[in-house]
Amino acid sequence: MLGFQRLGIAGIDLREDEARLLTWLAQGRQGDMAYMARHGLRRSRPAELVPGTLSVVSVGMNYLPEPQARSHDLLADPSAAFISRYALGRDYHKLLRQRLQRLADRVSARIGHFGYRAFVDSAPVLEKALAQRAGLGWIGKHTNLIDPRAGSWFFLGELFVDLPLPPDTPTTNHCGRCQACLAACPTGAILAPYELDARLCISYLTIELQGPIPEPLRPLIGNRVYGCDDCQLVCPWNRFARLTAEGNFHPRQGLDTATLLDLFAWDEAGFLRRTEGSAIRRLGHPRWLRNLAVALGNARPAAAIRQALAAQIDHPSELVREHVTWALRQQGVCQGGP
Repeated sequence: MLGFQRLGIAGIDLREDEARLLTWLAQGRQGDMAYMARHGLRRSRPAELVPGTLSVVSVGMNYLPEPQARSHDLLADPSAAFISRYALGRDYHKLLRQRLQRLADRVSARIGHFGYRAFVDSAPVLEKALAQRAGLGWIGKHTNLIDPRAGSWFFLGELFVDLPLPPDTPTTNHCGRCQACLAACPTGAILAPYELDARLCISYLTIELQGPIPEPLRPLIGNRVYGCDDCQLVCPWNRFARLTAEGNFHPRQGLDTATLLDLFAWDEAGFLRRTEGSAIRRLGHPRWLRNLAVALGNARPAAAIRQALAAQIDHPSELVREHVTWALRQQGVCQGGP
């Protein structure tokens, strides 16, 4: 069983999407993600990325592991660690690539050899634009893809093929006048409908950003230590969201119930052991502690928090030390004493 809930075919003409990409890059909204520009126009020109590509098979797989009400409860508890729902289970990249390979094998068994290449958020691909053109959904005002029958809690993957397949009808936009995602964004990263500044986005700040998190944004992060789902949690189309049937996406290592202090206590060996097979592992232990220090600084003042932070004040990483010092100040501890 492949486990995809949606599949469609897209052509490879992405000129309109290319224009939007170039404008976004020119505005510098990619932040430190230099790879967004490094690959030139191959991101919007599938046949240049994989010569011979004539069509793209786009697939989607649900990942929401638990009811959305649980996320609201966690965000309301400043002692809890909120991790984006996509990262609670196993890393999706390898799993989706394996399923795409099975799909290619099945096609090959039917029609014989054909050229293809599978992608899962691992190369310069405009996956949301392709998915929209393949009829899997529309790109909402928060820039996530929305399926009118199932919301936005799903992963995307693609097969670039050298087959002239008939494209599906693109999905039309149904956001209407709704502004819920713009109002809900904690840092105002959704500047306007369909305009996201990654430099303000909590997912970028806690996952992609290599260096220190800008101080003015730290209090706005709250207890979000890996990613942010706020714009999805308020989207009215997610009332149709379906829980995943894929066991690999169910929570592991107690990440769905962990407190900030629980996770901050992991040493590097424990971090590597507990995040094996997880997307979180690529973060590395210093940035893990950086994110947790910010969240602890935002938590209600408590002796246990101050003690945990003080234990890391001499951490070998300057990145960790600086964020721990900031968090101690937030907890009411002045440098050199209370």
